[in-house]
Formats: sequence, structure tokens, C-alpha cells
Amino acid sequence: IVENGLTLVTLDQYPEIDLDIDGADEIDKALNLIKGGGGCLVQEKIVASSSKKLVIIADYRKKSEKLGENWNKGVPVEVIPFGYVPVMKMLERLGGKPVLRMAKAKAGPIVSDNGNFIVDVDFGLIENPSDMNDKLLKIPGVVDTGLFVGMASKAYIGQKDGNVIILQK
Repeated sequence: IVENGLTLVTLDQYPEIDLDIDGADEIDKALNLIKGGGGCLVQEKIVASSSKKLVIIADYRKKSEKLGENWNKGVPVEVIPFGYVPVMKMLERLGGKPVLRMAKAKAGPIVSDNGNFIVDVDFGLIENPSDMNDKLLKIPGVVDTGLFVGMASKAYIGQKDGNVIILQK
């Protein structure tokens, strides 16, 4: 950014952003998203919610009718390390199959930029992402989820043949 003559700023300096352009792990026909496969879901959600407009760029493999159709790693859920085991039990009661995300390069779980654990929860097809997100956020110890519901206004989906499909609200 700086090398190209642009100024690097923070959300503290500019708490409202005009445009956030980002990718997604999966996007459904209503522009709901699963994000956080890289483990930065809370910070990504803060940036997206601080933006007037969220635009997603993805390829055809990320597009689905319903969330959970193509992204087989589950919904990333950031949880406070203290009590993560009871949180995982509560995620099971919601019908999920939670897996604590483990680090590949070191022993132990991945720790988010916020010092928390990431639990990937497979719910299969998610019929109502808004309802699921609300249920997850009610669990004590859940910081946030990788469900970005109603946040994106447009998506550019690259196709195998090089064409681009534009989805918008």
C-alpha cells in the first residue's frame, strides 16, 4: 500500500469506510457469507460493519444456493479460551459438529489476533443464516461468528470461462 503511494490508516482515524472489498469462503444467493477461514473473522466483521458498502470478489467455487453447500469446513466461531469445551458442547446442542482449529506449524490450537480460539462448526446446509448467527451469539463465550448476514451489497463471481456474474441486492 505505502509502496504505491497510498496512505495506510486505521479505523481509529477513519471509523467509517466508504467501500470494503473482500473475499469470502462461501456466498449464497442472498449474498450471505461464510468468512473467517483464515482466522481473522472478528476483525473482518468490524471492518465490514464500519463500511458503507461491502463488495465481495470470489470465484464460482464459492457460490452456493445455501451456506454450507460448498464450504465443507464449517462456520468459524471465535471463542474465549476459558471454557471453550462447554461452548463446544453447546454448539453440539444446536446441531453442529464443532472442531477446535489446530495450528499446523506448532502444537496446540490456533490463536486469533484477539487471543481467542477458532472453532469450526459444521451445521450442514444452513437454512436460515440470520437465525443461526443469532443463536450462536447467545452462547456465553462466543465472541463472534463467520456468518456475515445481510452485510454484502454486491458480489463479483468469476466463472470457469473467464466471465463474471454480478450479484447484487
